[in-house]
Amino acid sequence: MHAYVWWTIFGVVTIGLLALDIGVFNRKAHEVSLKESLWWSLFWTVIALLFMIVVHYSNGNEGAMLYLTAYVVERALSMDNLFVFLLIFTYFQVPDKYQHRILFWGIIGALLMRFIFIFAGIALINKFHWILYVFGVILIYSGIKMLGDDDDEIEPEKNPVLRLFRKIMPVAENYRGGRFFIKKDLKWYATPMFVVLIVIETSDVIFAVDSIPAVLSISQDTFIVYTSNIMAILGLRALYFALAGIMKIFRFLNYGLAVILSFVGVKMLVSGFFHISTSVSLLVICGVLTFSIMVSIFFPEEEAAD
Repeated sequence: MHAYVWWTIFGVVTIGLLALDIGVFNRKAHEVSLKESLWWSLFWTVIALLFMIVVHYSNGNEGAMLYLTAYVVERALSMDNLFVFLLIFTYFQVPDKYQHRILFWGIIGALLMRFIFIFAGIALINKFHWILYVFGVILIYSGIKMLGDDDDEIEPEKNPVLRLFRKIMPVAENYRGGRFFIKKDLKWYATPMFVVLIVIETSDVIFAVDSIPAVLSISQDTFIVYTSNIMAILGLRALYFALAGIMKIFRFLNYGLAVILSFVGVKMLVSGFFHISTSVSLLVICGVLTFSIMVSIFFPEEEAAD
């Protein structure tokens, strides 16, 4: 089958699921409970794993394994992003019932931005192979930097995109029923909802600087890289609501993510003369992620303080 057929299948599945999500199950703004978020998280995970069947038919068994590895990497890195989302929502005092709507439209923007970043990254690698080593250095640097980011504060008001937007368009004071824009006295105003969406979108650009090179270290096949990336992002909202209340339990997660970023960075740097198989990469990534979570559970912060 031609490549466009597989892209069409992916597009139909993605658009259909998003339409079902916002048009049926979450048509009305509501606070997402822990039970609901866990079921949705399981749902998106199953969908992502089932899509491996499509990848298997389009790219073979090796392609399916690459897809799974890339998906696990992106899903692991996205867990660190959840805490940033929590800080942003807390900073802007976003009502719980509107958070799902913001994350939904944030994902729509991420679909486009990731598409541009991935295609640009693969084009650069195909034309300038040495760019792989640049990506590798970026990932290792990001891994080292992550170890020292525990005490960094998120200051959304210093976001340059947000500061520019405030100069262009006035912002209303209160949340207006989940709307992004309102019209008052013949003048349009953005609501705080749209301001938060801008911060979420620009934060995703920063996240992509780490996650896109990490996934490109696993495969440079456009279909595998993009579909794995998007499938992980689709489940990000449910994962946020499931873990937002217990993120601090995983206090060693940052160390695990730092090791994963450094590992894929090293894999990129040595790719020219030493090949690390997909199965080994998947084993290392899953092992490090599981170990960091288990250590966090067995050695919580209270015990460490004692």
